[in-house]
Amino acid sequence: MSISTMTGHPPLLDAGRTFGVVGTGVMGQTLLKGLFDAGALPRERAWGTARSAQTCKTAAQTLGIPVETDVAARVPDAGIILLCVKPAQAARAIAALRDAGLRPDTLLVSILAGTSLAQLESLTGAGNPWVRAMPNTPCIVREGMTAICGGSHSTPQHLALVRRIFECVGRCVETDESHFNAITALSGSGPAYYYLIMEAMADAGVRVGLSRELALALVTQTALGAARMVQSADRHPAALRDDVTTPAGCTIGGLLMMEDGKIRSVIARAIEEATRIAAGLGADRNDRRPY
Repeated sequence: MSISTMTGHPPLLDAGRTFGVVGTGVMGQTLLKGLFDAGALPRERAWGTARSAQTCKTAAQTLGIPVETDVAARVPDAGIILLCVKPAQAARAIAALRDAGLRPDTLLVSILAGTSLAQLESLTGAGNPWVRAMPNTPCIVREGMTAICGGSHSTPQHLALVRRIFECVGRCVETDESHFNAITALSGSGPAYYYLIMEAMADAGVRVGLSRELALALVTQTALGAARMVQSADRHPAALRDDVTTPAGCTIGGLLMMEDGKIRSVIARAIEEATRIAAGLGADRNDRRPY
């Protein structure tokens, strides 16, 4: 039974249309696997493309769908195409779609950092509906966080379709495009920040006598539990922190050491810098190699 049947949603694709992924790397494969596993997309209606023959071969074996370097013949039947290439490859990839007979009603979805809807729409020039999305790598374990926003030709129905795609791999929220560079820095890059913090905490556990295996198990489950607490408790993280911080206890001692190290400002500055860099990722730096 498909997800459409189970939830009463209309199908993702109209009859005779297909679902394509341009750039079938880690995120492209992750999104396809999520759709397949949820029953939202049958494999026989999906296809992908990648820059190298070896990547195509590996992805095709992994996904069980056609993945080819040349998909010109598949583009005219596409109902939805996900653009999962690097920002510098956007112009080349979109030009290839346009030259292959891209239909003006094909829904295009971009996960490119720093590449605005205005830039994407100017590259297609055919009035295609665009939806911009910023997912993160925890989509791989179905715990992703994705933000989406629609372009000038997209409708609420287009946004609903894209929301369903990304809800197959985690949570999805709709927001204004003006926030996208900050979202890229905060949740797109965010897993890397948490990995660094978890690594540092595990190292500290080893420093005070724990085995690395035990330290890492304690740190990862504690991080998972703390995140669940914030999500489910409907209380500010500061209030939950106070619950753990007893007078003259060890927690307040550790927290004060973190504050001495300016942990708040360091994290804030890191996200500020990442936001600044994200804003320039799509600025007319076109990679002319085949996508």
